[in-house]
This record gives sequence, C-alpha cells and structure tokens, in this order.
Amino acid sequence: MKVPKDQGEPNRRVLIVMELLDSSKKIASNGVDLFLPLVREPTDVEMGNLRNLGDVEFLEYQFEEHEKAPTLEDLLGFMPHYEVIGDIALIEADDIDAFRIGEELLKFHPHVNTVLGATSPVVGEFRVREFMLIAGLDKTETIHKEYGCRYAVDLAKAYFTPRLSTERERILSWIKPDDVIVDMFAGVGPYSILIAKKANPKKVIAIDKNPAAVEFLRRNIDLNSVENVEVIEGDANVEAQRFAGIADHVIMNLPHNAYDFLDSAVKLTRPGGIIHYYGMTHEDDLFDGSIGLIGMAAKRTGRMIEVLEKRTIRSYAPHQYNICIEIRVI
Repeated sequence: MKVPKDQGEPNRRVLIVMELLDSSKKIASNGVDLFLPLVREPTDVEMGNLRNLGDVEFLEYQFEEHEKAPTLEDLLGFMPHYEVIGDIALIEADDIDAFRIGEELLKFHPHVNTVLGATSPVVGEFRVREFMLIAGLDKTETIHKEYGCRYAVDLAKAYFTPRLSTERERILSWIKPDDVIVDMFAGVGPYSILIAKKANPKKVIAIDKNPAAVEFLRRNIDLNSVENVEVIEGDANVEAQRFAGIADHVIMNLPHNAYDFLDSAVKLTRPGGIIHYYGMTHEDDLFDGSIGLIGMAAKRTGRMIEVLEKRTIRSYAPHQYNICIEIRVI
C-alpha cells in the first residue's frame, strides 16, 4: 500500500490493527511516498476503509526481507540448557562447551552480565548450590523480576528458581482476600511476596531457617512495598506451635522432604484450610504415596483430608517428577 510519507505512521498502525501489515518485510520509500508491505490483498471493504484514511494506492512492489536474528542454537550449533535469574545465567559447569556457551549467552542476552556454572547440586540444610564464574562479572547476587515483583537474591546463599514462576502464579489464584497464609519454607519470598502484593490477604507468615534467605526476604518486603508479611527465622516444625490453627493456606514448597513437616502443617491449618504440598515422586507413584502420608498426619490429630487437586509440575530427573497436591484439612 503506497501512502504519502507524512501519512505513513497512522496508516502503519491501522494496518497492524487490521492484521494486514507484513512485519517480515522492510517498509520502503522513494523519498516522497512510503510503501507498506501487506500480508495479502485487502478485501474490497478493507480497501474502501483504508482509502477513507487518505491518499492511498494499492500496487505490486518488491520488498526486502528483514534479516532474521540468529538464535542461540544458530550461534552454537546446539541448544544449551540454561536458566536466567535477573542478570545472571546459570549453566552446568561440567558441560564440555561451558565457556563457549557462556560467551554466546552474554552476546545473545544483552541484559545478562554474568554466566555461572553450577559445580554442585542443590545440597545441605539451606538448599544452596556452589558455582564457578564462566563469563562476565564475578558475582552471585542479582535482582529477578517476576509477575510485577522484584526479588533480590544471592544464589550462593539462598535457593531460587524461575522455573516455578507459573506455579507461584497458580497458587495466587487459590488465595481469597483476608486469608491467612503460612509459607513454611519461604526462602527469599517468591510465594509470600507475590501473595501479599496481589491477593490482599489478611497476613502472610513467612518462615525460613536460612539466615541469609531471611535477610533477603526482609529486603524484598521493602523492595516490593508490602506490609502484611511477618518474617520468622526458624524451623517450621518449631514455629508451628506458635501459629496452630491459624492458616487458611499452608504452602509446603520443600519438595525433597516436605513429608518431615506434615504434622506441623496439619497443626497450622484451621478446619477447612488447605495445604499446598510439594513433593518429588517416582512416576510409578506420583500421588498416592504422598496422599497417604498427608492422611496419616491428619489422622494422628483426629482430622480428615479431602483431595482437591493433584498435578505434575515438571520433570526433575529420569522417572522423577515435582508434584503438587492441594489438600483440604477437615
């Protein structure tokens, strides 16, 4: 579609709205007119509507293609496994191409300033990994943005993964205004702060025994300007004694050993409250074994459970899955 140069921008916007502009082609000009590439020939009605906008003409024109930006796979010849947290990219340090991957990640992601290689799995009481610098700035602290929230974290001192961002947003949909939430293993606050900021709960009680995680949790409360989060540094099994029967929702995001805290989770939950239980299970027993453990914990205190939802979150290892079960405690 040929239009006078001074009418180019409004016509371009209209073509976008009408889904007629071909964005794979470069807009051309002869100095006086602009030539706007179309994905197809407009219908008679569309032509009439466009002509009403001004001095336009429909004709054939040979456009240049936009150059396609190379993908990371194009640059490397394969697709590496990595994740980005804030301005830090994480890869496995033992990858034979680790340093090459690191350099290409810095080029491909302009906002990434550091590439770290994990030299250990998530280990220890505080669920942290060890890293080595692969490329860029030598640091482990960053600020990650997710669903309108910002989380400061030092990856060498506190565990954080962006892979659960969709899951955190899903849990948000369960929360009603004025609910009380206990986040038993809060870390730097990705569940607690998102809920506090977006769901208008009465209170979020965020517990973690890692002092470094708690330090960042407090920073993130200020960073996100939330006021209804109570931070507790301590063991969730111990702290549960103080908050028995208070919770409308109990979040148990400690998938490798959340079962060790089930008695406390039941104790925290008010009648009719919901436990969001995370586990790592084998494909041969995705849910039944965990449901049995939750049921036994409830029975020990004379209570019953109702299974509301069960879902597979992600594959964790061969034949192993990260699962979540929503349980109402009666």
